[in-house]
Amino acid sequence: MTQPATRNRPSRIATLATILFALSLAHPAATAGAQSPAPSDYTLIPAASRIPAADFLLTDLNGKKLTLSQFRGRIVLLDFWAVDCGGCKIEIPWYVAFDKAYRAQGLQLIGIDMYGETPEKVRPFMEKAGMTYPVAIGNDALGAQYHVESMPLTLLIDRDGRIALSHAGIVDRAKFEAALQQLLR
Repeated sequence: MTQPATRNRPSRIATLATILFALSLAHPAATAGAQSPAPSDYTLIPAASRIPAADFLLTDLNGKKLTLSQFRGRIVLLDFWAVDCGGCKIEIPWYVAFDKAYRAQGLQLIGIDMYGETPEKVRPFMEKAGMTYPVAIGNDALGAQYHVESMPLTLLIDRDGRIALSHAGIVDRAKFEAALQQLLR
């Protein structure tokens, strides 16, 4: 005599109860009605846990040598962007404003165009946007070093050349600025 297949399987309710019980053992606040704080995309990586940002050698659109290491001692906002990137067009005015507001406090912006757009296409965009900081055309090797899989990708690099924050996608301007201000202290 065969038995129905469901007879030997635990009910969905029993399975769910087991999962919830296991979760409560692993994280008691999950079932105690308390909410544990969600990690923020804008929380700075603790200084002891930061990894060095890869140095690079590019030529900026003014023909000058551009390396990350030349800005050691400053906070670097490294922006991987492109003229034809919609999210980038939203962020760049914010970054231009950050540059004006915080340059004297030690902020250095660097823009890296990652679509391989020509300088003839990038320069007019920079001029219209008011970008007075160094901008270079990136390459696949640099994209691989920084794991640029989508844009915009923005990093904050501390005065010692270590990555303090990395954000893919459009930043929340206020939260990102608060993290930037914290690093500048």
